[in-house]
Amino acid sequence: MTGTIIKIATVILLMSFCSCRNSSVRQGGLTFPVADSVPAAEAEKLSEEAVADIVQNIASPVEIAAILQSMQIPFSAGYLASTQEADRLTTNFRKAVMLGIYGADLGYLNIYGKTGNSVDVLSAIKRLADGLRVGQFFDFETLKRLSTSKSNLDSLLFLSVNSYNQIDNYLRNNDRGSISALMITGVWIEGQYLATQVALSHDDEILRDRIGEQKIILGDLLMLLRPYRGSSEEYGSLYDMMEQIRAKYAGVKVSYKLAEPETREDKDGRLVMVQNEESIVEMTDDQLAEIAALSKEVRNKLISGN
Repeated sequence: MTGTIIKIATVILLMSFCSCRNSSVRQGGLTFPVADSVPAAEAEKLSEEAVADIVQNIASPVEIAAILQSMQIPFSAGYLASTQEADRLTTNFRKAVMLGIYGADLGYLNIYGKTGNSVDVLSAIKRLADGLRVGQFFDFETLKRLSTSKSNLDSLLFLSVNSYNQIDNYLRNNDRGSISALMITGVWIEGQYLATQVALSHDDEILRDRIGEQKIILGDLLMLLRPYRGSSEEYGSLYDMMEQIRAKYAGVKVSYKLAEPETREDKDGRLVMVQNEESIVEMTDDQLAEIAALSKEVRNKLISGN
């Protein structure tokens, strides 16, 4: 169990999806417009400049799955989004959101070693990626071979994560930041759904902390979505739903204190001192229940398209 969690640390870094302890947004490193809408070109520029910082602050579904595994929570296929509707998605909006949701599900499957079950999810991901003209970044045959053979979990995780990173970079570098923002939102809402549903029946301090920290993350995510919310009715509805989730966090308190610094080796082999922060989350059972209920409702609406 511990060995698996240590191995996925590299994958989490590759995803740049980690907890909000290192939030450059929270530290005031970015400035966002406050207007309800901005010109499309400015919106794409905003997404390109800010998304890397925001993405690295979003809790990784891989991290969440690792926490659940360490808690010895049994795998449940009931948490997964159905892939049956993937071929019926007609708008780029829904394709992008579901691409993110299925990506989170793929991480959950892989961490639990349910690689055989991941073929259907991989197939749905490939079809959606092709529909969004980003399928070239998915080495589907290799991913399928690794899934069916269960030969190398680390390689499967790496390829899955690397594919999503390449898609995100491509979209943002080709004036399609709005699609990237939808994919990131899909990843977040599925990870939030998984974490909150488990937390309702299994009390764990680490998991509750990750859920509580989403109060900060939601602010970052809404900053990413805000420039596009006037672009369509679907976008406006998504933004409003995410605002409703944030409202449920109003009474949750998140504070930070400095933890012991660590010495790490950088990519050039030099030792560097890294200052860490420890989060302190205050969240009642009632607050958790309300957050979980609304997160589930929003997630299911995004999946159903209603």
